[in-house]
Amino acid sequence: MNEPAKVFALPDLGEGLAEAELLSWHVGPGDHVVEGQPLASVETDKAVVEVPSPRTGEIARLCAEAGTRLAVGAPLVEFVGGASADTGTVVGAVAAGTAVVHETPQSVGRPAAGIRATPAVRALAKRLSVDLGSVTPTGPNDTITKTDVERVARIYAETGPLEALAGPRRAMAVNMAKTQAEVATAALCDDADVHAWPAGADPMTRLLRAIAAGCRAEPALNAWFDSEDMGRRLLKKIDIGIAVDSAEGLFVPVLRDAGALDGAGLRAGVDALMAAVRARSLTPEQLRGASIMLSNFGPLGGRYAVPLLVPPVVAILGAGRAYDAVLAVAGQPAVRRVLPLSLSFDHRVVTGGEAARFLMAVKADLEQAA
Repeated sequence: MNEPAKVFALPDLGEGLAEAELLSWHVGPGDHVVEGQPLASVETDKAVVEVPSPRTGEIARLCAEAGTRLAVGAPLVEFVGGASADTGTVVGAVAAGTAVVHETPQSVGRPAAGIRATPAVRALAKRLSVDLGSVTPTGPNDTITKTDVERVARIYAETGPLEALAGPRRAMAVNMAKTQAEVATAALCDDADVHAWPAGADPMTRLLRAIAAGCRAEPALNAWFDSEDMGRRLLKKIDIGIAVDSAEGLFVPVLRDAGALDGAGLRAGVDALMAAVRARSLTPEQLRGASIMLSNFGPLGGRYAVPLLVPPVVAILGAGRAYDAVLAVAGQPAVRRVLPLSLSFDHRVVTGGEAARFLMAVKADLEQAA
């Protein structure tokens, strides 16, 4: 009697997302694989991850094509032969447990239940491929009319086809929607007089060092907030998530234990993360676990901003474009080099006083000559 095929489902990749994009297969039907051998590459939350085989055996069937978006738990491959069981766990060596985790689903956009349109208008929207959630209603009681749908269809025709968000851009949309829904964002801004910096000073390493100084002065900003249990965790290590702009979208790799690194160590760590972003070789571990965040947007443009943090982090420091300003120095006007600073924090758990003390400590460190 032939042994029945066993289905291996896409496991939880540990990124907090419910789906992943299947980039490529490393095996095919009829191939013999061993436990731990890479089966496929998938992309989730900005990282490309290899999915290892949970068992030794023969591939009977591939359940999806490259380019498909798969939900966690969806069939990935079918096996025949072998003895190891598929526990369907997170990628890597993870012990099985009995706890059940309940998560609240997240959505982006206007809910369908709030859309008012007649069946004829809905049929027209479907025929013209118009998303009713993107249509501004002009009819009575906020009802979407035939004219509204046709207007949006004309706009679609002029702007081109819908480009589905994927990879980093999709993750950014999900994270920013979560931030907008959950976080009570407040902000403080100030300027640091960096005129004393020597020629060739590295702004990035100075900002990272200053964040570490701010966290030591006010540990409340180096923390995670658990909104479900209404509690916070003050973190000992200062792991800084650095926002990085790229053609593929926004990446936030994490520089570990920044408070224990000197200038050379900070620079080396940043260079390694930037190289990984360019090569798209960041691992999931390099993208998770930040205790505080930095957005150094000044080289791109702009002085001040309200950077958005991603829970459970409670603070993000933004650094704008440095400029020359006339300041009072020893009672006399003088032209000085100024670095604009913008601090966003989660006011549900961080007080205004804590945020102000953190920002003043950051400013004081930046204004040192070396």
